[in-house]
Amino acid sequence: MELCFATNNQHKLDEVAGQLGNSFTLKTLRDIGCEDELPETTGTIPGNSRQKADYVWTHFGISCFADDSGLEVEALNGEPGVDSAYYSGSRNAQKNIEKLLGKLNGASNRKAQFVTVFTLILHGVEHQFNGVIEGQILTEPRGTGGFGYDPVFLPDGHDRTFAEMSIEEKNGMSHRSRALAKMIAYLEKQATF
Repeated sequence: MELCFATNNQHKLDEVAGQLGNSFTLKTLRDIGCEDELPETTGTIPGNSRQKADYVWTHFGISCFADDSGLEVEALNGEPGVDSAYYSGSRNAQKNIEKLLGKLNGASNRKAQFVTVFTLILHGVEHQFNGVIEGQILTEPRGTGGFGYDPVFLPDGHDRTFAEMSIEEKNGMSHRSRALAKMIAYLEKQATF
């Protein structure tokens, strides 16, 4: 089955490609000739995921999926949430982490969760799949792997941040992998597979 993953984020492509397996031919936006910046203007994670997938389906007519993710911090009323990638005003992970840690300075409640929503448009029919992983925000970054907020996110039940784990370890439990597993399970049940 040929599917387009509506992203140009190489980290996300690597994570997803590792889980999809050989039953799928994964196309990127570049592969289908899409050089456009996909819209993300709905103000919600599920809405942005849907908007990106719908854009690809409408303009390119290929079955596709898109995701949107965010870090939701309890003490900050769900911030940075849908604005996670640009929390500091730029798409700079270090600056985003600095802003987050600054806002949490002295906070005892450091509960947080990563949320991902995948929107799949398969032959024009839309489906959404979500994944969540809960954890804590550390007071300082640890580790050099991963991307985004991985150096300050400690998943519940673990003693290493996402940035201290191998990509395989992270993929075994991450919010994105949980949502993706639901989507893959759905795809495998389809008669068109």
